[in-house]
Amino acid sequence: QLQLVESGGGLVQSGGSLRLSCAASVFTLDSLTIGWFRQAPGKEREGVACDGGNGGITNYADFVKGRFTMTRANAKNTVYLQMNSLNSEDTAVYYCAAMSGAVRICELAQREYTSWGQGTQVTVSS
Repeated sequence: QLQLVESGGGLVQSGGSLRLSCAASVFTLDSLTIGWFRQAPGKEREGVACDGGNGGITNYADFVKGRFTMTRANAKNTVYLQMNSLNSEDTAVYYCAAMSGAVRICELAQREYTSWGQGTQVTVSS
């Protein structure tokens, strides 16, 4: 069974940066579509970014475009989310998730993802 483990969360001041990591227990990370989601206190979980895998593109939610960058290190079975220019609205628990198969254009629809990590807390102080 696929396991995903997030790390890299923490406390950062507004305007600062963090890089989240998502380590996957597979040997063929490129065959998976990976998504990053977040859930702020009192709010529903929302999609942040996704990557369609081999030949796919990276898709970002409008509220993170230009600030967050999602990358893969397939040799390390790890996906990253570089977060810059953080603000208090970015405070949330961040989750990575995966679905089998690579796609050309991924969707930020939670129901499509079948494996989830435990989440990592990101807190941005103003």
